[in-house]
Amino acid sequence: MIVPRSRRQVLAGLLAVAGTAVAAGPVLAAEAVKKDQEKKGFDTRKLFQGLGTILRASQGLDYESEKTIGESLALEGFKRYGMPVEDEHVQRFVNLLGVSLARDSMRPDIPYRFVVVKNDVKNAFSCPGGIIFLSSGLFTSLKTEAQLACVLAHEIAHVAHKDAIKSIQQAQFLKGVGTITSSAMEGEKGRQFQAMIGDLQTTLFDTGLSYKMEYAADLGGMDTAYRTGYGPNGMIETLQILRSEEKGAIMKGSWYSTHPPLAKRIANCQAHLRDFSDYKQMRQHTGRLQWYQKRV
Repeated sequence: MIVPRSRRQVLAGLLAVAGTAVAAGPVLAAEAVKKDQEKKGFDTRKLFQGLGTILRASQGLDYESEKTIGESLALEGFKRYGMPVEDEHVQRFVNLLGVSLARDSMRPDIPYRFVVVKNDVKNAFSCPGGIIFLSSGLFTSLKTEAQLACVLAHEIAHVAHKDAIKSIQQAQFLKGVGTITSSAMEGEKGRQFQAMIGDLQTTLFDTGLSYKMEYAADLGGMDTAYRTGYGPNGMIETLQILRSEEKGAIMKGSWYSTHPPLAKRIANCQAHLRDFSDYKQMRQHTGRLQWYQKRV
């Protein structure tokens, strides 16, 4: 399921609606635009030639291959969760905050793109390569910027930890698979690649990543938010909001169904909060969030 050029154009259009040109800041944005312009002249085979080795124990998947997988999943994300919120101010705000966090993450050297989609389900998820989704339902439930920062930082942590890729590498049907490129996407290898994408769709959107990965992303998100100047207590507060709204909430495809029990997550984060003696001095709220929430 390598993304055909036409589907890549659809994805580029959807992300453009989300205002992702601002996502990388002045320097990275210019680089992203340049790369997008260069790619317009590529055919699908040339663009994805060198997809690389799916299982590379020592070095892992190269970034271009990781991004290819992520783009396939992002298309499914739009299909399942809806179109981007059509407000450039909202998308710009979330992207600028997200990229600021990404620069302080454990993996700051790749471009990140953030998109708020119109959906009442409270969810956020990240695709390999750095495309991160946030539902309007979750966005409008938050009370402070520190809470939003921690949600985005949690998803950035998944990208930094390459959790989705690790889930792929653990899949039994991929053992023994060698290099898969666009020129070798027929027959059994092509079916294996498609099965891999389908399996990862189920993991991200239905069953969720492992509890261990989610706990690590919670703590990693707190660390990243703190380094960016936001209160890491925002993660605990977000989980407490979700717990208070759990009764009667939409479960399927939400953070409720794809993440570990809230009580355990809260306990883990509360224990980790003790590592930040000055967290109350960190930024909690500037009063801007509610203005953007009203535009959704």
